[in-house]
Amino acid sequence: MNAQDTTTQTKTIHPIYNLRFGLLCLSSLLFSSSFNMLIPELPGYLYGLGGSKYIGLIIALFTLTAGISRPFSGLLTDKIGRKPVMVFGALVCMVCGFLYPVLTTVAGFLLLRLVHGFSTGFTPTAVAAYVADIVPAHRWGEAFGIQGLFFTSGLALGPAIGSTIKLHYSYEVLFYSSSAMALLSIILIFKLRETLVARQPFRLGMLKISRKDIISLEVMTPAIITFLAYFAFGMVLTLIPDWSDHLGIRNKGSFFIVFTIVSLAIRFLAGKVSDRVGRKWVAITGLFLLCCALVLMALLKTASGLLIAGALYGLSTGILSPALNAWTADLSPSEQRGKGIATMFIALEAGIGLGALLSGWYYQDNYQNIPIAMYGCSLIALIGLVFLLLKKEVK
Repeated sequence: MNAQDTTTQTKTIHPIYNLRFGLLCLSSLLFSSSFNMLIPELPGYLYGLGGSKYIGLIIALFTLTAGISRPFSGLLTDKIGRKPVMVFGALVCMVCGFLYPVLTTVAGFLLLRLVHGFSTGFTPTAVAAYVADIVPAHRWGEAFGIQGLFFTSGLALGPAIGSTIKLHYSYEVLFYSSSAMALLSIILIFKLRETLVARQPFRLGMLKISRKDIISLEVMTPAIITFLAYFAFGMVLTLIPDWSDHLGIRNKGSFFIVFTIVSLAIRFLAGKVSDRVGRKWVAITGLFLLCCALVLMALLKTASGLLIAGALYGLSTGILSPALNAWTADLSPSEQRGKGIATMFIALEAGIGLGALLSGWYYQDNYQNIPIAMYGCSLIALIGLVFLLLKKEVK
């Protein structure tokens, strides 16, 4: 029996709803909570260190190393296995949480943001490959919808939990809580069984990559859409905490709670629909709603208006995410699944990082600039919508 036959047999034996998939989803929730619970409070922390002019680098540096590490994580996922790559990323989160209270200079903080980015550069790549390994291909949209539901729950619960901890305790407790979340994620990963059949022992030579190892041309269509759609997310992560404060929302995680609740409500259905009607039309729907959400975000300059726009933003991302993940898995050669998924994540990190960098640079502590940044992001999402509408013969 060859590796492909074994993989096929594994997919048949293990349907979506089993303990292994459940543990993976719970680990994803804890992992995303770990790094995202810091986001709403990091601008204030950086201000306290005297680095207010570097606010745009909080997300940009994080996504820079995440993007740079993707080719390595994709290659290693296909060679040494899914579990080691997942563990490494979560371990970075755990270590960084302990180091933030130690490196208390602006330079030390920015260095940690660079290192912290390796976490999302590694773990999500291996998680996506693991999901594709244990779920039948005709249910990938549904599976990525469910796994994304847990991951996104962490993205929303993290900021809410983080802001609550900071309100009642201190930055130090916040950072240590982030480490604890990452440790719990690692414990759950160790409970999983490796799915890569033809594993190789790690050697330093594996870190030497060529140009053909970086990008999978087969998945360029969903990668391009991912880049254009997630440009806005970089802006959201960078500016929404300050915009929320400006509008009188005391808990800076409120926006993230609203958009995630709505995202959770639609992800499962959107994933199943993409399995039936195709990824393209689901992605088109998500992009249209994303454009509308960003315009509303800029127009409704009240606390309730921001939360309404956040709900529509959650609807759009909940529709887009499982479709783009499944689309990438559809187009990735089975023996290079990690590479294909890494390519999509490179596009994601590039979009988030560039969106964060440009919006932070344009913001310059002037609240009047924030709505303009939102309009700009809506135009970029519109480019993706037009691209898909004109694109022919996509799977």
